[in-house]
Amino acid sequence: MPADPSSRPAGKTPARSAASHQRSAAAPAARVAATSAVEVRRSTRRRKSVTAYREGDRTIVLIPARMSQAEERRWVGVMLDKLAAQESKRHLGDTELEERAARLSAQYFDGRARPASVRWVTNQNTRWGSCTPAEGSIRLSRRLQGMPEYVVDYVLLHELAHLLVPGHGPDFWRLLEAYPRTERARGFLEGVVAAEVLPRLPAAREE
Repeated sequence: MPADPSSRPAGKTPARSAASHQRSAAAPAARVAATSAVEVRRSTRRRKSVTAYREGDRTIVLIPARMSQAEERRWVGVMLDKLAAQESKRHLGDTELEERAARLSAQYFDGRARPASVRWVTNQNTRWGSCTPAEGSIRLSRRLQGMPEYVVDYVLLHELAHLLVPGHGPDFWRLLEAYPRTERARGFLEGVVAAEVLPRLPAAREE
């Protein structure tokens, strides 16, 4: 599964009005549950980077002033996901990954996708996962570790689907329609890739 785009970390800048901050928290309610409020701060000095950090019971998201409202909403969601992933730090081992794949296959594919092996690998830097149908083997990039669980589940399902349909034609995507977070997971991964090509800035807050 080739690499896709979504995320980035934190700085400090002039704030907009409280009303506009609250409007920015238009990410799905489940993502906002861990914090009582999301505050978006725009900066004319911030060119490309998007960062976020917790401040008490609030989440502060720092974005470039030129960013559109649609981009703002998207990045707020991305950064909430990233912070949640960093805070969870729960990594699955290979055995747990195999068990998870079996559960996902049973839940979404009626158990028809039966991999012979599922494991983490460190040599996949341009794709999130890969599958060799002839061997029944699935490999997931360790870069996924620490990302939200629904993202790992999507990549697992993507590779499980390849055991049933080899290419990326209509039949393949019909299989993934059963997973309700497919588009959200794809958006998150696309954001990760987009962030990786942006200039790297220190994680410390900007003044």
